[in-house]
Amino acid sequence: MLGSFIATLILVMSLGVQAHEAADCASTFGELRRLSGDASFPSRWTEVSMDDSKPLVVSIVERNGSLSIEFVKTGEGLWAEVSGSICNTGIDFQLRMTKEQIHFGAAAPWMLRLALADGGVFTLRLHEPNQLLIKTEGWLGRFVPATID
Repeated sequence: MLGSFIATLILVMSLGVQAHEAADCASTFGELRRLSGDASFPSRWTEVSMDDSKPLVVSIVERNGSLSIEFVKTGEGLWAEVSGSICNTGIDFQLRMTKEQIHFGAAAPWMLRLALADGGVFTLRLHEPNQLLIKTEGWLGRFVPATID
């Protein structure tokens, strides 16, 4: 009797955790603005931490019922497009992707292709006023809202 009660309690608790996790994820831009607590959260960001005077431009768009993040290198073209849900992890937001959810563009460096060949995680953190830190394994970029949104 006690064993079935504990099993039921564990099941109910795990369902509650799953429901809470789902509630903290965004698959539309409106949901992302709600999660961020910023009704004017920009959809385009420009890198300010590059060392080659060719900033990445990051666009967050809705496509086919999910969010996509596009990374376009100025003067070179598409580095990568990643799709999925963006989830709030407390301090950060994360976009976890499988290898099927990432498309590399012709301008993608081989190190990026290698690092994310089997999928991965992009972590996004709102930092200081109007700054967004985006990182993944082996890379970190600092971004500000693009002048045209």
